Amino acid sequence: MSATALDAHGAIDAVWRIESARLIAGLTRITGDVGLAEDLAQDALVVALERWPESGVPDNPGAWLMATAKHRAIDQLRRGKMLDRKHEQLGHELDAGRDSALPDLDAAIDDPIGDDLLRLMFIACHPVLSTEARVALTLRLLGGLTTDEIARAFLVPESTVAQRIVRAKRTLREARVPFEVPRGAELTARLASVLEVIYLVFNEGYSATAGDDWVRPELCEDALRLGRILAELVSEEPEVHGLVGLLEIQASRLRARVGPAGDPILLADQDRTRWDQLLVRRGLAALERAEYLAGALGPYALQAAIAACHARARTPEETDWTRITALYDALAQLTQSPVVEVNRAVAYTMAFGPASGLEIADALVSEPALAKYHLLPTVRGDFLAKLGRFEEARAEFERAAALTRNARERDLLRARAAGCARGEP
Repeated sequence: MSATALDAHGAIDAVWRIESARLIAGLTRITGDVGLAEDLAQDALVVALERWPESGVPDNPGAWLMATAKHRAIDQLRRGKMLDRKHEQLGHELDAGRDSALPDLDAAIDDPIGDDLLRLMFIACHPVLSTEARVALTLRLLGGLTTDEIARAFLVPESTVAQRIVRAKRTLREARVPFEVPRGAELTARLASVLEVIYLVFNEGYSATAGDDWVRPELCEDALRLGRILAELVSEEPEVHGLVGLLEIQASRLRARVGPAGDPILLADQDRTRWDQLLVRRGLAALERAEYLAGALGPYALQAAIAACHARARTPEETDWTRITALYDALAQLTQSPVVEVNRAVAYTMAFGPASGLEIADALVSEPALAKYHLLPTVRGDFLAKLGRFEEARAEFERAAALTRNARERDLLRARAAGCARGEP
């Protein structure tokens, strides 16, 4: 392949990552079928891969892709392949011929794109889909990732991701999910689903559940980009800004979370001069916006406020752990989540001593939802070690190492177990 062709393919990859969501969103509005819209967008991408290496990348590649996809949509309409779905709405336009159809379709696809992107987010994260399907479809349609990229990010077979996406599109079509922004009470529930997906994608990047890497920054970047877009589109929703504030602050630490060899570096041991201060400032601003809009902070804004306590501390010793415990108390009461209780135990240990944290953690041992949650024995091991109960701590670290599916984390936990065997806190 020539250098020019390689440059063209690189440009196509970049353009697709930037423009694909806009393209699919506009096409979904005029076809009413997100699966068909993605097929049309992919057709336009194939044409670009065929033509651009020879003709060169257009001055406005996004507009070129949109025009190509739009013409293919018109061809599909005229051939009647979508007649059953669109006959009532577009039948008279089809009968009038291509020339008369063009202005109407132009108007439809050139409407403000923000609303379309928001509608696409709500469709991809619709509660009728499983959590795994929502994550895969969101990354596919809004993140521009291929099935292979999604599969590698979540360490599952590519065929599994492909099946999830196909089933999700079929489910949306069969459920006749409308391409619209929900209103009223439904908006709150549907927005929570969108926020959950973005949060899950970020967390998988920030602390990978499996594999050889402690972090996967590309997933964090995808989630952060989606969160920022959502904050612009739904600017009066405090929890959207709360989530973005949390992600910005957490992302600011990514460079400091791993050593040169990829080994995990825990918060207390991180070089805080490596924290990205631009992201910290953006996160604090988003949190301030959430606080201004909200009467009482929701779960994401509360987590952002906790992250802000760490971000404002120049050294670990300056961390306001008493404030953090109060925030975790509020979060625990709001969410009734056993995972939040694990984190609350850590905060209490830092503020009031390990015996205080261990009391909270011990009450969680019989919690069914935490039976395979490796962080519970991890924190219990830490508390027990701080109390000098090294043999019990060693057993907890070994149990945690057996539960985690992340290789880096497993090595860290085994090292801590070995330290306890030597009587080292």
